[in-house]
Amino acid sequence: MLYVQMLVNGIMLGALYACLAIGFSLVWGVLNVINMLHGSLLVLGGYLTYTAWHDYGVHPLIALFAVAFALFLLGYAIQRILINRVVDMPVLVTMTLTFALDLILYNFMIVYFTATPVRVTLNLGVIDAGGIFVPVDRLAGMVLALLLTGLLYVVLRRSRIGRAIVAVRMDRSAAMLMGIRVEHIYAITFGIGALMAGATGAVFAMVYPMTTDLDFTFLGKAFIVCIIGGLGSVQGALVGGLVLGLVESIAGQFLGPQYALTAGFALMLVLLVAMPTGLTGVKGFE
Repeated sequence: MLYVQMLVNGIMLGALYACLAIGFSLVWGVLNVINMLHGSLLVLGGYLTYTAWHDYGVHPLIALFAVAFALFLLGYAIQRILINRVVDMPVLVTMTLTFALDLILYNFMIVYFTATPVRVTLNLGVIDAGGIFVPVDRLAGMVLALLLTGLLYVVLRRSRIGRAIVAVRMDRSAAMLMGIRVEHIYAITFGIGALMAGATGAVFAMVYPMTTDLDFTFLGKAFIVCIIGGLGSVQGALVGGLVLGLVESIAGQFLGPQYALTAGFALMLVLLVAMPTGLTGVKGFE
């Protein structure tokens, strides 16, 4: 029964990690930009959702859509106005720019929201399935995370924008020759990454306490998921997230919760040496 409980906990956590990392993986894979701002965007999404629920009585599921749209606009503007000017420069330049933006956003949130932990408490109860305990809020968070991840997959596979993003990811020069406005696609891609971060932050705020100090924790987990699953694919982020969730669940049970994150980093280092392309081995979207 203990192992089944660990499996259930790992899957629920892994789905959240997959949703957390997919926007980061998308931006990295398409723009070749390591978005250091990703963690703070996720925290911002959580705080905006909490504010809408606590101060204005807006249900978090409704606030999620508004927050996601607002973060999309913010991400689009950031890429089009700032990052686009240096997107062709070495990765270190774009990483430094996004790191500076992260510091600005982090300090803004410290001033406006403070560092007090907040959480959207829905009090949905716990399901007892034959000795397997499943908190309903975590189950709902898992379902929302999987829905968001699946929706992004469908957009990338079925829509014109999605096909354009894939084309730019695979061959930017050929995409330009086909009439695709690469700068516009870059901005949309960055906006989608910010949208996914904001939506995931809203989901996390319904499941776990949210604080501004979590920005680098979320960023670190996004790195781990991308390395484990493989960069630049939805399925890679899903596999990486589920694997990380299971590893942390098992390590937390047998080694203690303080070693859960360490176990994830250890697995990442092993895979960097043994399987640099990750478990899925996919180079780009299919």
